[in-house]
Formats: sequence, C-alpha cells, structure tokens
Amino acid sequence: MNVAMLSYHTCPLATLGGKDTGGMNVYVHQITRTLGKLGVHVDVFTRSQDEHVPHVLHDLGYQNRVVHIPAGPEFPLPKSELQRYIPKFVHGIKDFAKTKNIHYDIIHSHYWMSGMAAIELSESWNIPFIQMFHTLGLMKNRIARSEAEMEGDYRIQGEKRVLVRADRIIAATLAEKSQLEFLYSANSSKISVIPPGVDTRHFYPIPKDEAKEVVGVPQDAHMILFVGRIEPLKGIDNLIKAIGIIQERGVLQCCPHQLIIIGGEPNAKPEDMNAEMARLQDMVESLGIENFVIFLGKQDQQILPYYYSAAEVAVMPSHYESFGMVALEAMACGTPVVASQVGGLAFLIRDGETGFVVPGNDIESLADRLINLIKDKALREKLGRNSSEYAKLYTWENISKKMVAVYEDTLGHWNNQLKVIGSSVEKPIGSG
Repeated sequence: MNVAMLSYHTCPLATLGGKDTGGMNVYVHQITRTLGKLGVHVDVFTRSQDEHVPHVLHDLGYQNRVVHIPAGPEFPLPKSELQRYIPKFVHGIKDFAKTKNIHYDIIHSHYWMSGMAAIELSESWNIPFIQMFHTLGLMKNRIARSEAEMEGDYRIQGEKRVLVRADRIIAATLAEKSQLEFLYSANSSKISVIPPGVDTRHFYPIPKDEAKEVVGVPQDAHMILFVGRIEPLKGIDNLIKAIGIIQERGVLQCCPHQLIIIGGEPNAKPEDMNAEMARLQDMVESLGIENFVIFLGKQDQQILPYYYSAAEVAVMPSHYESFGMVALEAMACGTPVVASQVGGLAFLIRDGETGFVVPGNDIESLADRLINLIKDKALREKLGRNSSEYAKLYTWENISKKMVAVYEDTLGHWNNQLKVIGSSVEKPIGSG
C-alpha cells in the first residue's frame, strides 16, 4: 500500500516547541515510521520552508520519504498567508508522483489546509482521502480571549468543506468526535476514533539521577515541567500564576521547586519575540518569581525523555487540547501529570491514578494539586508507576495497526463504490 501523507504547513522533522511545531509533528513523524515497519510505504509531503534543506529526505526510515514541495517563498510564513499557495503545493505533489512513477492508494491529510490539498489530489488521482484536524477552529474561537486569538472565517469554511469531502475522519478522542458532530454537523458514520500513540522505546522511565545529569540539573533540584508551544490557548499564564500562589504560601521555601518551560524562543530580540512569550516573561517579573521560573526554549525530541524523567510533575494547563501528546509522553516516562479538564486531556488523564485533572482556569485548584505532589513523594511515585504502565496501551504499533485497518476499510468501501458506478454505466439502457 502506498500512502500520500500531507502535512502542508509544518514538517515532521522540525524541532519541537517552535511557533507551529508540536504534537502534530510528532504524530506524523511517528506514525510514518511505524507504518513503514508494518510494510506500508508513506511519502510525507510538506511545504518547503528552507531552500538549503534537500527536497527529499529519508530520515523516517523504512524507505519512507519526507518530500519538501516548493510552494511560495521557501521560508516560514504566517498561516493566514499559506492558503494561497495550496494550488502550487498540489501541483508539486503531482509532479513528484509523475516523476517517480508512483501510484498512491490513499491520502492521509493533517490539519485543514492539507485537507484542502487532499480534495484536489483525491479528485485528480481518483483515490480516497482520510482527514485529521488535530485542532478545530470553532473550538479555538470558543476559548479565545481576544479578537487577535480568533481564527478567521476562511479556516472555518475550509474545515467544513474538508469535512464534507473527506471519505473518513479520524478523531483523537470521543470528545473531538462530539465536537465535530455538534459544532460542524459532521456525518457520524464517517468518523473513527483513534488516539495518537507514544514511542515507548524512546519515552520510558529513566532513573532521576541519570536524567538530571544529562540535562545538567543538580541532583538536589526539583522540577515542575511544561512542554509545548508558547501560545495563549496553552494556559501557561495560569501555570505561572499558580507558581506565584505556591510561592506566596511558602511552599517553595520548604520544598524548593522550579518551573521549567520548554518551547518558543525566550532569548529572541524584542522585535522578533513571540508576543505571548514576552507577556509571560513580564508576568514572571511582575509576580517576583524570577528565581522559580526558567524559560529553556525549544528542545530536540531526543532530549525530552530526560526532562520528563527528571521532573517531579508535568503540567498541561491548556484551555483546549484535542488530545495532549505531551501528557502521554510524560506518563510513559513515569511522571505524573496535572492537566486541565478539557478536550482529550479529560479522557487521557485518570484522575487520582496517573495524575490529576483540574477545572479549566481554576488557578487555585491547579496550585493545590501541585502542592500535593510537591509535598508527597510517595504519591508522586505511585502515580508515576501507574502512568508508565497505562501509557503502554498507547504504543505506536497498536495505533498504527488500527490506522491500517481504517485504510483498508476505506479502500474497500471506495472500490465497492467504483464497481457499483461501473456496473451502472455498463448496464444497457432500459434493462431491468
């Protein structure tokens, strides 16, 4: 089976923690590798953002390729400008397939702009396509706190068009399935629920002393960890405010901990700095907790297991998450997670067993749960053991097998439709 995987706006090989790099990059990277191991050939098509990077790379193994398609200027662009280059992206993919003389059986597109490209390719190649959104514009708008955080109508209309045209939709959780049905009136019969996975060969519990040595943390240091993009919907401001509350209660004096924030570019020039990063740094200073919060910036995926394992607790204070892959990675490393009770996180975290969930925007509850874990080593260790065992249910091997089953079912349905259409065309006029 040959799969054309579309990840238009972001490359699966990009360093995590950048403006548009996160769980989706990990998802495309990992599922492509595992599908290759299962004997499925995958070409991942993404928009070229650096003219100095070779257009075809084999970094995902198993003869699977990442193909950087020139579509517009070869440097990062705001998402609002990317839609205009989708036709060039489609044209480049067609040229690649023709040059390589390869026939794809199915398209698997990620995010709504990739879905727009998939519509054209599906029609041109006469093959089905499967869509994953990862985030939904209407859900982001429901939690937006300012006009600047709102998604444009062009995205909402694009998502609706893709939903109608896709042959199958993959939702990460039952929550996302419900959102698609309620907010977008999606056809329930087209939606399959398959969660993302975790690479348990890469993310597993590392002894704390060894993990701390690798990341350069003193053995007597204690870490609260956030990993993710630096943007308002991640709720990092609430986490910083919770650290302020914990410090006011004197907990950090008796039980010293530091909040480590991985993501973004904290040392960028003022004119280049992400607005949310600047806001968060100002908040830390205004609360007087500079000694308790460290912005580390984006980190390579290879080093993350050491940070997860070195931390006492990982925190996901998001206002919206379709799933929450960071939480799953931390759990696989034996680290309990405290997360907002939103979206996929409400399904992923087993409250009181693998971590804790707190109501969204409830900063006092977030601070209370963190204090519980800071003070209770036995509780941390129990939740950590439970977390690493629970995460084993989400291996990429298990997830990829479910995805292959969806591919095969979709192809079977597509081919049956073609047979019905073919037989009706061949049927003599007036025959009974």
